[in-house]
Amino acid sequence: MTFIYYLIMAFSGLLSGATAVLFGFGGGFLMVPLLFAMNSSRYGSETLLGKESIHIAVATSTCVMIVNACVATYKHHRKGNLLRSYIYSLASYIGIGSMAGVALTSFAPSDVVRYGFIIYLVLTISDCLLRSGFVSPSSTAEHRPLSKPQKIIGGLSTGLIAGFLGVGGSVLTVPLLRRQGLTMSQATALASPLSLPVAIVGSFSYALLDLYRPISIGPGYIGYIEITSFFVLSIGSTLGVFISSKYIGRLHDKTHAWTYLTMLIIVLAVMMV
Repeated sequence: MTFIYYLIMAFSGLLSGATAVLFGFGGGFLMVPLLFAMNSSRYGSETLLGKESIHIAVATSTCVMIVNACVATYKHHRKGNLLRSYIYSLASYIGIGSMAGVALTSFAPSDVVRYGFIIYLVLTISDCLLRSGFVSPSSTAEHRPLSKPQKIIGGLSTGLIAGFLGVGGSVLTVPLLRRQGLTMSQATALASPLSLPVAIVGSFSYALLDLYRPISIGPGYIGYIEITSFFVLSIGSTLGVFISSKYIGRLHDKTHAWTYLTMLIIVLAVMMV
């Protein structure tokens, strides 16, 4: 049973690496529901590990996101897709927001984190479908710079939500950058380096929980981070990035946008089961 568990982990890591490089997902949108569902099933809802499943899923996913984001950023840099001015505009605000997000999720009940994740997805999908500028962006090729309020509000809110839910924040940054006139390839490429502040702050914070958390989860964990799952997912995700990177820029822009939304809807369905 354990072998099957980690085999599924490896395949999921492969898939998360592919989505990281092609859609900007740091892996959280796949790994959080997966780890939550598998650990809940594996340990039962009445055990300590079962009760902490969502926190373990968020923390482990956040740590794997460092690997995904670094490798995907390298690949996009080689392809020339990174518009650095947008990175400099948002990264520091995202990092600050993520500190608050991680602090909140450390003390939030598991159900709050889970339903927060669901609400976040519903609002994002609705916004992309109902408000113009995502599926079919402006016809102008000009890239519009972010305004000061967009940098501050967009960066802080991205960091806060991403840190709280253990995701990379691409579901906020991609629509935001899309509406600034960027193609899907450019917007999703920027999601990888912009996920790094969340991943680094979050992983460090979740690891530190081991110093003051009153109830120890057990061996094989650093704070809420499950070490074996981290390594299995990281190996799979690195392979996924390298395998799928040859498709960077090959997807038609509108197809790319609709595929992005379809994946969000699938993840939402998994979390609601």
